[in-house]
Amino acid sequence: MFHLLLPEIVSIREGGAWSKSSKLAFSYLALMHPFPGNLAFSSFALQEAYQLDALQRLLRYVTKRSPFYQEKLRSLSPPSINSLEDLRLLPFTGKEDIQQQNWEFLCTPRSAIREYMTTSGTMGKPVTLALTENDLQRLAYNESQSFQIADGSSEDVYQLALTLDRQFMAGMAYYSGIRRMGASLVRCGPGLPAMQWETIQRLGSTTLVAVPSFLMAMANWAIEQGIDLSKSSLKRAICIGESLRRNDFSLNTLGKQLQARWPLKLYSTYASTEIQTAFTECSAGRGGHHHPELCIVEIIGANGEPVPDGASGEVVVTPLGIEGMPLLRYRTGDVAALHAETCSCGRLSKRLGPVLGRKGQMIKFKGTTLFPTTVYEVLNDVPFVQAYLLEAYSNEQGLDELRLHLQASVQESGQEESLRDLLRSKLRVAPALSFHPAGILQEMISPEGARKAIRFLDRRLA
Repeated sequence: MFHLLLPEIVSIREGGAWSKSSKLAFSYLALMHPFPGNLAFSSFALQEAYQLDALQRLLRYVTKRSPFYQEKLRSLSPPSINSLEDLRLLPFTGKEDIQQQNWEFLCTPRSAIREYMTTSGTMGKPVTLALTENDLQRLAYNESQSFQIADGSSEDVYQLALTLDRQFMAGMAYYSGIRRMGASLVRCGPGLPAMQWETIQRLGSTTLVAVPSFLMAMANWAIEQGIDLSKSSLKRAICIGESLRRNDFSLNTLGKQLQARWPLKLYSTYASTEIQTAFTECSAGRGGHHHPELCIVEIIGANGEPVPDGASGEVVVTPLGIEGMPLLRYRTGDVAALHAETCSCGRLSKRLGPVLGRKGQMIKFKGTTLFPTTVYEVLNDVPFVQAYLLEAYSNEQGLDELRLHLQASVQESGQEESLRDLLRSKLRVAPALSFHPAGILQEMISPEGARKAIRFLDRRLA
């Protein structure tokens, strides 16, 4: 069972200042529910009873400690939250709130912070997340549970093909979770298929954690080098950052191409830095399992009201058990559905379906509404397109326009028009096309200092 680590006496914020007093000693566990361990196999009734108690404690915690929520909840009495349905009485929190009032979310003195991590902001500057020792332990628990959901064990050797620096939470989370699970790990970092394969062959790695498009690059490199992928020590891949599945859980084009080249078991994941919680698929591949002890999940429609299970809407998460910068009803901006039927793995927790796109990235182009991921799905199935970047911008009338920046293997006669015809048949519209040499497009996709590849460039007017 997971235990929070607490000092005997901690500081209390009073009147905007921090004081230290045994009389006023503040116990985190006095406001937050003692951590129960994995609830995924428990009944919905037990899950919801725990979550309601944890939510009430969270409200008492933030109204005592968070300047942002002290102001936000001034007119609300926390005891009026008597059921999880009452969650809708609480205000939403957006990334803009954290961007504009970043340090007003901090609930501990700076001396309690053990890690500063960042995520991209909506207004140019990064958003900082401050984690205490308790938060780091919670993060490790989350990922150890997630890797076990994906059939991992202490016998595995995990190879991390991603960055662990630049204040990147995901890398730290995976690293901590694997250590907590007792498995071995290899910190390879991103890029260089040759180096990844040399490490796999030398150390016998069993699980790769990587972006799916990079897995494809590794598979192609191995095939070119005559490596028999069916005889590799690798048995599974934890896929991050890109979707592998359609809304019906079938593999999308990228997923199918990976499976055709490489007999790996693929597991999709979903997470965001702000919620400090992940949703990971089991072998059934029917959505990322919810950790009910770590967060409350809502799916809301355009009107802000809940939608039925199985219907798509914006993912809203209230993380539980966070000490440094807890959040209430955080709007992720991601569009997905929540599924309640029992999974074949035996877990009773709900599952988050594939992310269809980001609400803020929804495009209305020539009367058609689409998400960038829909365009990616088409391009991933075009053999001569080696790399792409989708640009959205506003025309003189303020309407959305689209341009595809492409790198193609060959420029043949009629190739451009055939691609336009394919886009029209799949999307009902065809963006403008611009072809670039490999070097130029790669600079656009992976600019210096970027932690992630850029596939969508949004230059539309606000």
